[in-house]
Amino acid sequence: MGNAMWLIARRSFTEGWLRLAATLLAALGSIALIAGSLQFALRAQEAVAGSDASEYFRADVLVQGGTVDPDDPYAPPDGRISLDRIASRPGVAAAAGDAAVAVTAARPGGRAITASAEGRTLLRPWVPDPRLNPYRLEAGRAPATDGEVAVVEHISRAGKVRVGDMMTLTLPRQTRRVRITGVVSVQGRGAVAAGDLVLAPPETVRRAAMLPADSWQGVWVKAAPGVPADRLRGELARELDGAATVRTAESVRRAQTAAAASEGASIAGVVGMLASVAIFVGLFVVANTFGTLVRQRTRRLALLGAIGATPRQIKRLIRLEALVMGAIAAAGGVTAGYPLSALITRLFARDGFDVSAAGAQFGWVALGVPVAAGILVTQLAAWRAARRAAGVSPVQALRSTATETRERRWPRLLAASAIFAGAGFWCAVAVAVRVGDPPGQDRTFAVSLMILFGAMMAMTGLAVLTPFFVGPLGGLVGRLGTLAGGETGRLAHATITRSPRRVSSAASSLMLGVALVASVALVTMSVHDRFREAGRQVMAAEHAITATARTAEGAPAPVARDVAARVTGTPGVSRAAALTQTEVKLVSPLPDRLEPGEEPEPFHFLVSGAEQSGLRDVLRLGGRPPALSPGEIALSSTVMKERGLRRGQQIVVRGAQGRVELRVAGAYHDPSHLFAEQALVAPTTMDRLDANAATRAVLVRGGSPEALARAVAGVPGVRVLDRDTYVKAASDSLTRPLRATYGFVGMALLLALFGMATTVSMSVAERTREFGLLGAVGATMRQIRSIVRWEAATVVALGTILGVVIAMGTLTLLHVTTGSSFLRPDPPWWLFPLVAAGAAVATLATSALPARRAAAVPILEAAKAE
Repeated sequence: MGNAMWLIARRSFTEGWLRLAATLLAALGSIALIAGSLQFALRAQEAVAGSDASEYFRADVLVQGGTVDPDDPYAPPDGRISLDRIASRPGVAAAAGDAAVAVTAARPGGRAITASAEGRTLLRPWVPDPRLNPYRLEAGRAPATDGEVAVVEHISRAGKVRVGDMMTLTLPRQTRRVRITGVVSVQGRGAVAAGDLVLAPPETVRRAAMLPADSWQGVWVKAAPGVPADRLRGELARELDGAATVRTAESVRRAQTAAAASEGASIAGVVGMLASVAIFVGLFVVANTFGTLVRQRTRRLALLGAIGATPRQIKRLIRLEALVMGAIAAAGGVTAGYPLSALITRLFARDGFDVSAAGAQFGWVALGVPVAAGILVTQLAAWRAARRAAGVSPVQALRSTATETRERRWPRLLAASAIFAGAGFWCAVAVAVRVGDPPGQDRTFAVSLMILFGAMMAMTGLAVLTPFFVGPLGGLVGRLGTLAGGETGRLAHATITRSPRRVSSAASSLMLGVALVASVALVTMSVHDRFREAGRQVMAAEHAITATARTAEGAPAPVARDVAARVTGTPGVSRAAALTQTEVKLVSPLPDRLEPGEEPEPFHFLVSGAEQSGLRDVLRLGGRPPALSPGEIALSSTVMKERGLRRGQQIVVRGAQGRVELRVAGAYHDPSHLFAEQALVAPTTMDRLDANAATRAVLVRGGSPEALARAVAGVPGVRVLDRDTYVKAASDSLTRPLRATYGFVGMALLLALFGMATTVSMSVAERTREFGLLGAVGATMRQIRSIVRWEAATVVALGTILGVVIAMGTLTLLHVTTGSSFLRPDPPWWLFPLVAAGAAVATLATSALPARRAAAVPILEAAKAE
């Protein structure tokens, strides 16, 4: 019988390929979404962590002035070192001075060039000595004079700039126009682990880093022939006697690789979370369409049972069809995943996360995992369908219509209870994370991830229970149909209540689409409303001067510090304050809750600097922090609570200039999280922490936009924004993860709608005989179309109600578990009618063609239909 079952399966494919095509396309779309998500995750990890290109690969030893932060391999040293002091040492064959200055590069039109992945764009010195120079010229020549630069290939490609083009560089204290003389690669890569590099003559970089003559942040050293790097490192360390940190270049490269790998894993985790939504949607859609396909062939399966096929053989038949379909869909889905990944890459690059430095991936993970996922998804989707097919009794072959058999209620109730218990487990984990972890973005992300898993399981549980809702809701729709259409409404009511599983399949796909759209809309509106409300509350200045470029996080890029001086004398301006920012690490005090021998987790936080005189003219911070003197710092109440600090306490932080002792002068809070989220200092204190701290914006009280624009007209790449526009621009960095989900949600929504359309179309096809018989007894084409539309109305009502319940429940849980005021279940009144209208349009649009087809079924075709 095994060979016979194979022949039957082959005949089913050849005769019913049109029916299978819809399910095959649904499976292919699902696998394409999975493959595209995985491909993007691999490219992101490759761009962030997979690049082993290092500018230090020709050096043997690195001598860095003062000390360096052991927890951050990219942090600049806090001291200075003389090049001559190193170059004259025995065992040194070559030496070159090194410094790094964070800059923003912009193409000729003024648009910023986003650095590779989560990296930065750094201004570094060109190394003239070929024994140490790691840069290979791919085009042009090396920079020779001030105003000339060479760039890595990623900048050239992402910014669409070539040799000879002009480019704008925004440095911490000024903005400059430079000419590109060369394009370089490093070890065959277009970027390095730290990000993108702009290479200038050494003296240009030394002045930009504000270094004294012949002083550098570090020195690259090439050992003489026959001198091991470890030995030279030890000799230099003894001779310098603590004046510098001496490390082998290999150890620095390993530290950078490890840091990049950790960051790459976190990026891949975020993308993997989005990919899990793709897998969930794919499984959901394929399960619905495959179940409809099996239900459509009830009579044929019953006939197989009547001629002797066992339930086991029928199960094997369904699984064999699913295997063939999964293999075909997997091959097509993997192929379609590459252009889909390119689309996702462009969407993320637009929001400041550019992974184009990494090419398409063709390893076994990129190819094998989607294929395996495709086969697994179709097999899982076919599991329940195969069980249902095996339970078809031979007597059903004699039925003339596609009436569903009455199923037992308790298996569905038990299954739904188990799924809801799983959802409750993830919610309990979210509560545990909320209680156990300190407040911050990491806790919010972890809690949100747990709630997402719980919401997906709850959605699955509701899908299992959906047939129970069809009867009452179908009765309500049927009564409305009877009032509106008389006999047509009664026929519609009969078809709806007779086949609840058919209606629930389409409704569950619509529920998924509505839940996706409504959840994203609710979260987005809540976050943006809160940012607008809190930003207006904190920002007292009417204007902000920012860069037209954006950082990798999507916020306005830094501007030069001299912009504040340009607008100070503008008519009508009463106050202009530069808002600077840098990151520091808390050195002491250490946390109280440390076990013996336990290493404390490094705690980094952002420090904002602003002129204290007249600060309240531009910012209204909660808690009213006192005017800070040099050597004082005000901390946010969240940081104070998390680290157990108190007013008047002395703390030690490590910044770009080394260790600095500060006194905690007070606590405050910034409800907007946009201006001084964690700490605040005076400008003189900021210079001690980081002399080249980035200027995020210049806040201006008074004056007109036109006068301010004239004052900064000579500065390329800056603009004047009003309060609301600046708040929106500044909040982009915090809402970027939200924006990044739009592409995934949009593709998942299309897949869900396609699944719903497929289910509706197949459900009409399975009732060919029924519609033909209705026509034979006198039903008009208009009445048959009306029956299909009333069934679609039930789908709209059920799918919309359940989808909105899922969306509101998810947002409410997020608000309760995270405690964030940015996630409030307070939607505007017009949102739900708009969602319902969209669901109705989508459903009616997808059911219009099946309705016309149903009305046009000839009587003779109905008589011979399966």
